[in-house]
Order: sequence, then structure tokens, then C-alpha cells
Amino acid sequence: MAKILISDPVSTQCIEMLENAGHELVQKTEKKTPEELADMIKGFDAVVVRSATKVRKVAIDAADNLKLIVRGGVGLDNIDCNYAKSKGIKVSNTPTASSQSVAELALAHMLALYRFLPDSNITMRKGEWKKKKYKGRELTGKTLGIIGLGNIGKALAKKALAFEMKILAYDPFVKDTNLDVELVDFEKLITSSDIISLHIPHTDETHYIIDEDAISKMKDGVMIINCARGGVVDEKALLDGLNSGKVALAGIDSFEEEPTKNMMLLTHPKVSVTPHIGAATKEAQDRVGVEVADIIIEFFK
Repeated sequence: MAKILISDPVSTQCIEMLENAGHELVQKTEKKTPEELADMIKGFDAVVVRSATKVRKVAIDAADNLKLIVRGGVGLDNIDCNYAKSKGIKVSNTPTASSQSVAELALAHMLALYRFLPDSNITMRKGEWKKKKYKGRELTGKTLGIIGLGNIGKALAKKALAFEMKILAYDPFVKDTNLDVELVDFEKLITSSDIISLHIPHTDETHYIIDEDAISKMKDGVMIINCARGGVVDEKALLDGLNSGKVALAGIDSFEEEPTKNMMLLTHPKVSVTPHIGAATKEAQDRVGVEVADIIIEFFK
């Protein structure tokens, strides 16, 4: 039996699975700083976090019995992974649980932008009928460039193929694929795509992968979708691109600072925004909970 700290909310099914396996759970899901986590982490064998809790060096150093950190979700940027591993602590995540949900949101932003859904919804609520203004575009026949062909990127590719889109993908870790996708280098993707969708972690290598230089090489009127992580897109460069018309449209779910204070981006008429809800579906949350429980149960067998 392990003593497990549930630091961020997880599904009821996850709790039930862990309790039925005989583990002792302590749920402290209020928002906390890394220092506050350090004060409460002693004595626990495992800690479960989502995106809110940051597991930094100070908490890892304070842990006297910690063997496992589980991130319910994909990104691991809220955990000092290398430091934890250097202390003999295993770090796990749930990389497949939210793939379909994030891919669907990326596609939703594309449809919303091409068909003026945010604007037409707002104007109709004001009693305005602007039928002639909202002449949109089809996804069919467009070239979609996917940066990052992991679980989410593949899920998006499959859905986009159903819309009869041409798919280009850039991923330095993928050498072949059984999907009807053309693997290309970064330069070919950004210069050839009508729509560019990012599905990569935020690392030193991917920081501002979409910057002023990259945007300058894109097609005039490109659409950029970021349902990945804040920091992979330079928000100032994106805003400049939108204002110049180089970037026609942008769908943003992930921001450099969250909650974001970038009101110029949030209120831009060519932008569709959501508050980092890519994984926020019932189905994804249920899968996350099951995967978290499975990881812990298997680890402590």
C-alpha cells in the first residue's frame, strides 16, 4: 500500500480505482506554491498533479519518501523532471488520454475561423443580420501543416484527412508514418501550408518556434493554431502578423502567461480564443483518471 498525495483534482473513477487497490489517498487540491507543496510532501510515496501544481526542486528536496510523480495530462513543463529522476523518482504522464479532445479543439478553431462563428455569434446576439459579410472558406482542399506528429498530431491528421485536406507534418523524431501524410522539413511546412497547427511540448528547442522570421516565410493569409503550449509561439510576432495581414487568422488555446493578460491578442477580430481547454472534455478526463490510476497501481504492485 502506498500513501498518495492528490495535489490537483482527478476523476471519481481514479479515486475509486486507487482506493480499491488498497492505497491511502490524501486529497489537497487547493492551489499551492512549490514551497507550500514542499511543506506537505513529506511521507508520501507518490504525488498526482495536473497542470496547476508545480513540482519544483524545492518540493523534490523536501520529499523524504517520494518514488513516483504522475502528471495527469501530456505536458511535463510543470515538473522538474530531470532533477526528480536524478533523485531516483520516476516521472510519468498520460500522453494518449486527451489526444482526441485536443485534436477536435484544433479542428474546431479552424472551422470557427473559416466560417466566422465567433463574429457571427456575437453580432446576431446584438440583433444584427450580416449574412453578406460572412463569406467563409472551406477546409476541403487546403494544406494543413502539423508541427509535431505525436499522439495529438496523428489524431488531428486522421480527422483532417476526412475533410479531404492535404497534410504536411514536421517532426524530427518521426521518420515514417502509415498515415497519408507527407513528412517534410520545417522550412517546407511553414512555406507551403494554408493552416499551421502546433502539437509540441514547450522546451528550449521549441521556444518561439513560430517567431517573426518563421511568420515572414509563411503564405500570405496563413492561419495559425496553437493548442499545444504557451511559449512555442511568439505572441508579439503573431500579433504583428495579424495586424499586417500576413497572418489572416489565429486560433489560440495556450498562452505564454496563463491566465493571459494579452488583451490585444484576446480581443483581436481575427482571433478565436479558448482558455486552455484542449483536454477539458468528459471523455478525456475519464481517460486521464483511469491512466493515472493504472500507472500508480502497476508501479506499486
